[in-house]
Amino acid sequence: MATFIGIARGIGYAIILVLLAGVIGCAFGVVYTRQESRRLFSEYNELTKERDRLNYEFGRLELERATKAEINGIEKVARESFGMISPSPANTVVIKR
Repeated sequence: MATFIGIARGIGYAIILVLLAGVIGCAFGVVYTRQESRRLFSEYNELTKERDRLNYEFGRLELERATKAEINGIEKVARESFGMISPSPANTVVIKR
């Protein structure tokens, strides 16, 4: 009977040790997950700022492209409708201050 109680105690201690190891493992898992979550949130914020910056740059470039297309369109109409041409270098005068 004494050996049975000793074996039962040994099994009880083993179960307690396994559960303790599980609790400690879960605690490390929670710490790692929270740290990873913070890192990913910080990276998300940086990428959001980068996206906003790129959207602003894209809008600026679209406006510039539209402006240049308008200027090219005006030049095309001037050439076709009014027969205008760019002056030759001989007809160009540079004024210096």
